[in-house]
Amino acid sequence: MITILYFGVLKQRLNTAEETLEWQGGSGADLRALLQARGGEWADALSDGNVFRLVINKKISQWHDTVPDGAEVGFLPPVTGG
Repeated sequence: MITILYFGVLKQRLNTAEETLEWQGGSGADLRALLQARGGEWADALSDGNVFRLVINKKISQWHDTVPDGAEVGFLPPVTGG
């Protein structure tokens, strides 16, 4: 089981800030693909064209990094400012 946190525009688009998910293991990219397979807004919001960061257990991570069971995973959208 993992906990997934969604921030910023992702939280708004997906209409959720947090969820728990049964997890069989894999990489951050595997997790994103699993969520995209839900289709609709999930596929669009988490598409490869949208640039955002992956955080595993409060550490900025790479998409090929392993997401261990029990992890807290965050998806961070791009931030603009000025």
